[in-house]
Amino acid sequence: MAGRARAVPVRMTVKRDRKLRQVIAAGTSPQRLVLRARIVLAAAAGRGNAQIARDLGCSVSVVREWRGRFARLGIPGIFDKPRSGRPAVHGPSTRLAVIAIATSVPPDVESQWSHALIASELRKRGLEISPTTIGRILADAHVRPHKVRGWLNRADDPGFWARAGQVCRLYLDPPPGTVLISIDEKTGIQAKTRIRPDIPGRPGRDARREFEYKRHGTVSIIAAMNVATGEIIASRIRRNDSVTFMSFLLMLDQSMAPGLRIHLIMDNGSSHTSKATRAWITAHPRFSVTYTPKHASWLNMIEQWFGVLTRKLLRRGDFTSREHLEAQITEFTIRHNETAHPYKWSYDADADHARYLERHPRQQNLAQAA
Repeated sequence: MAGRARAVPVRMTVKRDRKLRQVIAAGTSPQRLVLRARIVLAAAAGRGNAQIARDLGCSVSVVREWRGRFARLGIPGIFDKPRSGRPAVHGPSTRLAVIAIATSVPPDVESQWSHALIASELRKRGLEISPTTIGRILADAHVRPHKVRGWLNRADDPGFWARAGQVCRLYLDPPPGTVLISIDEKTGIQAKTRIRPDIPGRPGRDARREFEYKRHGTVSIIAAMNVATGEIIASRIRRNDSVTFMSFLLMLDQSMAPGLRIHLIMDNGSSHTSKATRAWITAHPRFSVTYTPKHASWLNMIEQWFGVLTRKLLRRGDFTSREHLEAQITEFTIRHNETAHPYKWSYDADADHARYLERHPRQQNLAQAA
């Protein structure tokens, strides 16, 4: 009499165990997939096929199949293989027609294409396709007419590349005896409190947050970064005007060592370019300025810190008042300065300019003519 076949050993790792438990915990997982994950976890715990079958209410052959597939393929082994399905009903021409409509400008009465609207437009052309089929065609082509991403067109500025390159060179090689300061304001920061506490996340489910909140007003700040060290000076401001900006510059003047020159990098905001501000800078010769090109404030290094502040504090923070928000920003700035280090700058204006000219031959001809 032949001996009983030995169960296939299952190799489990921390990553695989976590993934299987996420499949089980997720409310959207099909029950057949949950069963397979339970079989594999039981097998990894050292239980035999017959015992697993009894505990989970399935046949031994089912246990043997999914235990073996996991042993061979890992996590992908518990998922169903792709099936060919029935032949496509609509050919390439019909699919192209769907994509062409979805990527065109919608009628005046609509601001975006929906599957039903696309189906209606195709019907006018003699093509009868259901909205569900249109959704599948667009998903296969990765076309999402309901999605939009914002962008800012680069201004038609003949001096753009010269000023962008000047800013980059300052970051890479600051003048000796000069402290390089990147400065800007962040306005309209909302102080708001969720009306109910968050629900913490768990395996298989993200943290949940109540969408209703109570507003407590807004806070605006002005911040300056020492590019060489990454340290930040931030202050709350009541108004974003020239008077406030000059007061902040005076504070910088008094806080810096007298022998150092102060070179400011800032955008073209009205408080930065006003007659009063320019007159103040002229009257204080230790100050000099490089302005970023129009619509290119992202070249200003302080924007990097504003992004960190938003991601780590503001986006998910809960603030009971404007004073509470101000205190949290102050504490965040202090903690940042304790471990501050200079940011790495990787933008290359010269390389970007070359790529721009390759994409715009007419501009390249004008540049050569000049």
